[in-house]
Amino acid sequence: MKRFQIILYITIVAVLFSCGKKQSESEFAEVVKNEKEETIPEFAYGFPLNEYHIERDTVERGDNLGMILAHHNYDATEIHDIVSKVKDSFDVRKIKAGKTFTLLKSKDALSKLEILIYQPDNMGFQVIDFRDSIHAYTVNYPVSYKVRTIAGEIEGSLSESIQKEGLDPGLATALAKRFAWSVDFFKFKRGDQFALSVREKFINDSIYVGTEEILGAYFNYDGKDVYGFPYKQPGETETQFYDENGKQMRTMFLKSPLKYFTITSKFSKSRFHPVQKRFKAHNGTDYAAPHGTPIMTTAAGVVIETGRTSGNGNYVKVKHNNMYTTQYLHMSKILVRRGQRVNQGDIIGKVGSTGLATGPHVCYRFWKNGVQVDPLKQKLPTSLAMDQSDIAHFKAQIQPVKKAIDDKITEKFN
Repeated sequence: MKRFQIILYITIVAVLFSCGKKQSESEFAEVVKNEKEETIPEFAYGFPLNEYHIERDTVERGDNLGMILAHHNYDATEIHDIVSKVKDSFDVRKIKAGKTFTLLKSKDALSKLEILIYQPDNMGFQVIDFRDSIHAYTVNYPVSYKVRTIAGEIEGSLSESIQKEGLDPGLATALAKRFAWSVDFFKFKRGDQFALSVREKFINDSIYVGTEEILGAYFNYDGKDVYGFPYKQPGETETQFYDENGKQMRTMFLKSPLKYFTITSKFSKSRFHPVQKRFKAHNGTDYAAPHGTPIMTTAAGVVIETGRTSGNGNYVKVKHNNMYTTQYLHMSKILVRRGQRVNQGDIIGKVGSTGLATGPHVCYRFWKNGVQVDPLKQKLPTSLAMDQSDIAHFKAQIQPVKKAIDDKITEKFN
């Protein structure tokens, strides 16, 4: 176990220089007295560090509390007693490699361990106090949140442009996911405008932790003003993004159940079946992909069937609302259960060739009002409509965010 020791000593050295004449003993004594009075103890973690010998170390792989204490001359019986006393306040199983701990020891010849401080992250620290009765406690730093709104122009990538305005460049990925149905992020032009309002998290009002939430965003894209705001409707499990009028930004259906695919057979009233060797209706669309490719549900809904038949192989059926239902056939593996609620894009299975299939693919079937139809020829709803009862509440919630964004745009570009 690699160990290193940093011992902090506080020493007062007074060096007096005379300018042509010797300073009197009384003057020297007065200077030393004043320096001693002005000495301020160094505090950290709530302890005056100048009263202790200090050792700092890093938890190495395989270390635990017992090993750390054993290295500082505690025997097995003492370690067992300590762990028993602090187990309700100090989770010894959560000590992780790479984290730091600080030991405060007495300054006498015994150099007895009095305080152990473990810092698992920048949100606080844990203390084991060995003085008097052994006990442990956790100190959490006060957390605060600040809203910040920025505006800028696209110069290079969106992440670079966001970073130039002082925000986390990683926000570009989150925005791309939420605006993918309204904005093509690969077609931004230099000079396109954007604005963003976020809630940021701080420790002790000064240490930046990260972005807690995107409150709203704006893009001037392809000659249009595109706004987006987060909102969770009552009963929904996931927060969705809506435009300023309450229209959901994502389309109700994905274009396909796979990210990468080749369409090998389309919906047809008469198709020659490659296995049965006869012409028959093909009430689905076949998307070929390698075995094990994740299959996504194309819209949010509830799984109403999972199972296996000789023709369909392993399959999943999802009801999206009273009008639309989809089914996914020939899976190698089913990853959802009947009655489970799924969100658009959730992985519900893996591509396979179970049932009547000549190779790995998913046969995607689509019902509208109980009748199987060709999804590629449907004029599908662009989004799920927000309940009218929620519109007023939504608009009241986004009003101050939209105003902050609009004010920042005006300030930046006018």
